[in-house]
Order: sequence, then structure tokens, then C-alpha cells
Amino acid sequence: MRVAAIDCGTNSIRLLIADVDGNNFREVSRDMEIVRLGQGVDKTGHFNPDAISRTLKAVEKFAYEIAKRGANKIRFCATSATRDATNRELFIDGVRERLGVTPEVISGDEEARLSFLGATKELPDYLAPFLVIDIGGGSTEFVLGLRSVDAAKSVNIGCVRMSERHFANDPATKEEIEAARKDIQNAIHEAAKIVDIRRAKSLIAVAGTATTVAAAALELTTYDRYAIHLSRISAEKTHQVSEMFLRMTRDERAALGFMHPGRVDVIGAGSLVLSEIVKATGADEFIASESDILDGMAWNLGQSN
Repeated sequence: MRVAAIDCGTNSIRLLIADVDGNNFREVSRDMEIVRLGQGVDKTGHFNPDAISRTLKAVEKFAYEIAKRGANKIRFCATSATRDATNRELFIDGVRERLGVTPEVISGDEEARLSFLGATKELPDYLAPFLVIDIGGGSTEFVLGLRSVDAAKSVNIGCVRMSERHFANDPATKEEIEAARKDIQNAIHEAAKIVDIRRAKSLIAVAGTATTVAAAALELTTYDRYAIHLSRISAEKTHQVSEMFLRMTRDERAALGFMHPGRVDVIGAGSLVLSEIVKATGADEFIASESDILDGMAWNLGQSN
């Protein structure tokens, strides 16, 4: 069965078209646009009209690709920013008009379940239990389990939210960084009340912040998802990369060959979130995964009747 999954987060919107047949999974097409749908939501509580316009333009592009590839099923999931926006119906109606499906504003728990499924489906049992960390634009999910979710918690420390809340200068000042660090540590403490973050044998980090940190740690000159996928990044290297991003100016980050233009202004805060999580878990390393909620959505869609 050919399926299409769209994950619309705070920072990016992504499309995966895949053929799913039993336990066989074949990627057909993948695309991503940085649309910053969650622009200003943390402060205002509603979507910016320009952000809605950018996102719907990307939806139109994805609708064309889905029609061209002939997907049998489509699932559109919207996450943190859409949960928080009071005017979300404007966005939902716009997607329905262009794609013919109604976006699901999924809960943090469902987001966690799908992220866990996507991140762990190709990993061997001896690496379990897994702690999957999904650092998004608005929120970060902590998900613990063996082959299914034992415990999960979503907290509002995404890379866009932390950047907008704390970083007014370029580069961020020492005071701004420490304020963000305290905010992040408090959120991790809250997550740890629900999820035993020190129990896991393997720490798996998914989504753009983690894979960009991995690209820097691997000293890539261009972004290479195949080199990044399942790479092991030491705790020491993680902290070094975060410190480097936080010291750099926007122009210096933009000049890095592996850096996506849409991550330039939020990677400092995102890498700080990852660095603090690695410290809190006591992990020696994290495994960077290019398989995440999007893969979980597509896999789940292919298994359903």
C-alpha cells in the first residue's frame, strides 16, 4: 500500500510517501519545507497570518507530489504549535481545502508514540530499553520503552520556543543562555517525574536539531542524511557542538555547509536542549536517527485497515 504522511510542526512541515507491505517499508519520496508555523505562538497564543500562508503554500506543493505519486492513504498530523494556537481552525480549514483531508491535532502522547515507533522500528532488541528524544520547534518529547511506549512526557522546550523566549541578541549573551538553561533544566525535571530518563540503555535523538548537531560532530561539509543516520555522537562532542553554535553569530552558522537556512536562528537553543538532556540522562552518547514521527505515521498508516 502506498501511503503519504505529513508532519506539521512548529518549525517545519515534512512529507513522506512510502510503500508499506506487511513488515516491508520502502521510501518513495521525502520532502521538507521550513515554514515556521509557530512564529510568535509562545507569546501571542495564535498563528501569524504570514506563517499560515507559508505553510499552506507548502501544503499545495505536497498535494501535487502526493497526486503525482498516487498514494492510497494520507495522514496529516499537526503538533505543538497547532495545539497552542487559538485560531487553529483557519489553518485546519486551509489544509482541508488543499489536500482533501482534515489535519489531526494530535496530543503529546500520540506524538510520542509515533516518534518512538519511527525511531526504533529498525533497531535491534539488544539496544533496548530506548529513550527517544524528539526536539521539535515548540516541544520536546521524552519517550521510554522496549518495543512499545512504557512512559512518555511532552514539555514545552522546543528550539523555536526557547529562541523566541530567551535569545534577543546575536550571539546570545551569557545571561540569556543561563536563563534558557534553567528553563530547560526545569522542564527536564518535570519530564523525569513521569519518565525514568536514566533507565534507558540507548538514547535516541530524532528530528532536525539532533541531526544537525550530529552533522557538526561528524564534521560534514554538506548535509548527508545517510552518514548521519544511526551515527553515535559522544556526550563530550554534543556539549562542544552546542557551545560552538551558541558562540557563533548568525552569519557564521549560516556559512556552515550542512546547516539548513531555516535552522540557522534556532540551532543554538535546540543544541542547548539536547546538551542538557544528555547531561541529565547520564548517557555517554546519543544515537542520531533520521527515522522519526514521520516514519512512524507512515508505518502506522500502512498497518491500519
